[in-house]
Amino acid sequence: MMDPTAARVLAVPARADVERRDADLKKVAKQLEGVFVQQLFKAMRETVPQEEGIVSGGAGEEIFTSLMDEHLAAETPNQWNGGLGEALYRQLRSYAAPSTATASPTPLDTTVP
Repeated sequence: MMDPTAARVLAVPARADVERRDADLKKVAKQLEGVFVQQLFKAMRETVPQEEGIVSGGAGEEIFTSLMDEHLAAETPNQWNGGLGEALYRQLRSYAAPSTATASPTPLDTTVP
């Protein structure tokens, strides 16, 4: 039979694992924030009337503006402090908290009766 103290030690992840997980969560939260901003830019651009300028750019203009929106969406969250990415990170971190042998079920445990 295993000592209860030893079981708790085995269940707690190493500090390096926790730091790597946190870094991965921050990266994913920033990516999700970038996707959100990209969709926001796309929706905003759809509200601008097309074909009303002196020169119509056609397919080339559409590709350029799409690529520009993608670039801006990746850079915009870096200018925000405590924005959506930070909130996503905190929420994801609470779900991925390290468990112990005596821990209660986490919000990820969804059992259907």
